[in-house]
This record gives sequence, structure tokens and C-alpha cells, in this order.
Amino acid sequence: MTEWLYGRHPVLEALRAGRPINKILLAEGASPRLMAPLLAAAREQGVPVQQVPRRKLDELVPAAVHQGVAAAVAARAYAEVADLLVRARERGEMPFLIVLDGIEDPHNLGAILRTADAVGAHGVIIPKRRSAQLTPAAVKASAGAAEHVPVARVANIARTLEELKAGGLWVVGTDAQADQDYRTADYAVPLALVVGSEGRGMSRLVRETCDVLVRLPMVGRITSLNAAVAAALLMYEVFRARHPIE
Repeated sequence: MTEWLYGRHPVLEALRAGRPINKILLAEGASPRLMAPLLAAAREQGVPVQQVPRRKLDELVPAAVHQGVAAAVAARAYAEVADLLVRARERGEMPFLIVLDGIEDPHNLGAILRTADAVGAHGVIIPKRRSAQLTPAAVKASAGAAEHVPVARVANIARTLEELKAGGLWVVGTDAQADQDYRTADYAVPLALVVGSEGRGMSRLVRETCDVLVRLPMVGRITSLNAAVAAALLMYEVFRARHPIE
């Protein structure tokens, strides 16, 4: 199945990652300077580029900020959970997985993928239902990180966490009512970090499966953070624990 990937950075990163692309549509009048890296990568990969009226792109990806470029690509393939663990092993690193329990906003998913790439996480796990998927909107929000961070889909998050625990990973979940401050947890272990949905947080079964629950302290009047922001804070706390300043 073919889908349209849009935006300069997502299309450029797809080219750099070697993702199969059938063709690229470029809006007439697009800035040659801004498009130069993308055009060079397309030539190197042998991907045809066609100039079209901007309204053609508006019709292909309505209500999207396409930045004058769209690419016809095969629908994104998902990884297996085992692939994420193999990735950690090949790097000689302790596993660091991000598990999303019902994140529904594709922009939040994209932002989480962007941070996951920045901190060197080995992959992201999402449920197959009632969750944002790797749509073009999520890929666009990831600013190209979706091409470098594998995403696995599973039927049951709680069961997957149990399997990861059996394989030696610790599961840390976020809960506003938790007693433990997120800054005091031990992250220098094989780890699955669980982030709940934007409104409900983690489901009861997932919460009960966690080895440790942590909270983000808040002293203002707002009672919760955006899910992608909370995930970023926690991911960088893991990064800090594993990469101390020398």
C-alpha cells in the first residue's frame, strides 16, 4: 500500500535511510536553496522528482504543512519487539525501550520518536488498537526520527511488559499519584519506560505490571504535562543516568 510522506525533513531522512520511494513531487516555485539537499539525495538514490502545481500537493495531503514536497512511499513496516532487543545487543548496550500505553495524538507520537532518537533508545512499542500509529502526520512530527527509531506494535501492552520482565528488563511507569520522584529511580538497568495516554494515563493492568512507579513533581496550577514533554523529561533522566558527565 502506498502513502504520501510530506515535509522537507521527513522526505530527506527517508532518502538518507534508504527507504523505498517511488517518486517525489516538488511544488513549482519551491526554494532551490531549501530543496538542494533533498534533490541531491534523490539523485543519489535514483528517485524521480516531478514538479507539480502547489495545489496538487494541497489535494494530496490536505490540511497538512507539506513545505512544497511529498513522496510516494510504501506503507511503513513495523518491527518486532525482538528486533529492538537485538538492536541493543548489537550496540553492546543495556536495552532501553519506550512503551506507549495508548498515546492517541500522532504529533505526540512523532515528538516522542524524535526524543527517543536523541537519547539513543533502542525502539518504541505501541499497541495495535486505540493508539496513534506511524501515519504520515506522526512521521512529519518526528522530523525524520521515524526513519531511525524502530517501532513495534503489539496486541497487549501488559502481556508484552511481562515478557520483557521475564527477559531481564525492569519496567518503570509514570503515575501522577506515585510516591517516588522520577529523579530518584535507578535507570542504569535494562529498562522499559512506560508512558500513559494523554488523558487517562496508564491502564490499570499496565500500572500493576510496572516494577516501579514514578511521578513528575509539579508546583504550578496545571495538574499534568503534555505526554510528549513528560516522556522527554524521563528519557533524558535515563540518558543522564547512563551517560554521566566525566
